[in-house]
Amino acid sequence: MTQTQPKVTFTKNYGFRKELSKRVDAYFQSRNIPTRDNPAMYLKTVIILGWVISAWTFTLFGPPQIWIKVISCVVLGLGIAGVGFSVGHDANHGGYSRKKWVNNTIGLLYDVIGLSSYLWKFRHNYLHHTFTNILEHDVEIHGDGLVRMTPYMEHKWYHSFQHIFILFIYTVIPIYWSIADVQLILFKRKYHSHAIPTPKPLDMLILLGGKVIWLGLFLGIPLVIGYTPIQAIVGFLITYMTYGLVICIVFMLAHVLETAEFIQPNSETNQIDDEWAVFQIRTTVDFAPKNYFLNWYLGGLNYQVVHHLFPQICHIHYPQIAQILAEVCEEFEVKYNVYPTFRSALTSNFSWLKRMGEPNADYPTTLVEKLPN
Repeated sequence: MTQTQPKVTFTKNYGFRKELSKRVDAYFQSRNIPTRDNPAMYLKTVIILGWVISAWTFTLFGPPQIWIKVISCVVLGLGIAGVGFSVGHDANHGGYSRKKWVNNTIGLLYDVIGLSSYLWKFRHNYLHHTFTNILEHDVEIHGDGLVRMTPYMEHKWYHSFQHIFILFIYTVIPIYWSIADVQLILFKRKYHSHAIPTPKPLDMLILLGGKVIWLGLFLGIPLVIGYTPIQAIVGFLITYMTYGLVICIVFMLAHVLETAEFIQPNSETNQIDDEWAVFQIRTTVDFAPKNYFLNWYLGGLNYQVVHHLFPQICHIHYPQIAQILAEVCEEFEVKYNVYPTFRSALTSNFSWLKRMGEPNADYPTTLVEKLPN
C-alpha cells in the first residue's frame, strides 16, 4: 500500500478570499464579459501555433546554412515555450474554455511538445497550487535535491555552486521531465509520498502515445527526410534547451526569490496558521506588470499571484484582476510582492539561489523563526 502524506490544513479565515472573489465577480458582471472563451485568447492561440508550425517547417525545409538552422531551432524553442505559457497552461487549468472537452483537447498540446498533461495536472494543479513552496508537497521546488530552493532542504556541498550551474540545469529539464513521466506512470506512481491517481487506459494511451508523436515530430521526421542522426539530435537539443531555459527561468521568478516565503506546516498538527489565499500571496511573486510583451508571451505567468488565486480564469484578464487584488491586499494589510521589471526579479532569484547555496546562510527573520531546531 502506498503511504500518503498527511493533509496540510490552513487554520485561519480572515475573509480575504471571500472579499477578493466578490470584487472580481463584480468586475466581470459589471462589464458583462466572460472569464473564459475570449476571442483574444483564440487569436493568441492561432498566432502561437502558427509560430511553432512555421518555425518547425522552416527549420526542416528552409535554407541549409548551419547558422540559419541554429537560429530557426532557437525560434522554434521559443515558440514551444509560448505554447506552454499561453495556450496549454490555461487549458490544463480549465481556464481556456467553459467546455471541458475544449480544455482537454487544447491541453493535449502539452503531450505533443513532450510533457504529460495527465501528470502535469496532478503535479502542478494540485500539489504545486495547493501546497506552494512547501517542501515534500510542492514537487516543483524540490529540484530532486540537485538545487536547493528552500532553507528547509538539507544543504549539500554542490549547492554552493548552484547559482553558477543552474542555467545549464534549466536547459535539460524538459528532456528530463519527458523521461521521468514514463518512469512515474509505469513504475513509481508517486511524487514523494503523494500517490498519483490511477490513470484510465485512455490516460495511459495519451501519455505514452504523446511521447511517440513528440519524438516523431522532432526526431523521426527529420531523420526520414534526410537529416543525419547527429544533425537531428543537435537540432532537437538546441530547440529543447532553448525551451527549457525560458520556462524554468519564468517559473523561478514566481516562487524562488528573496521576497517569496517558504513555509512549513507545524510538525505535530500539519497545520499552517494562515488563510490559504493569504498563504498563496506570501509564497508567490508577480514581476514586470508593465512589460507588454511579457504580459502577452508569458500567458500571464508574470502575474503569478493572480494566477494562483484564480487559475480557472483566462490569463488575459490578469492585469485587471491584479489591480483589484492590490486594493484588497492594502485593506487587509497583506503584502503583495511585485518586482517592477524582469531584471529586478531575475537578480533577486539569483541572489536567493546564492544564499541557499551557503551552508550557514543568514536567512530573513521570518524564515529563521520557522526553521526546525
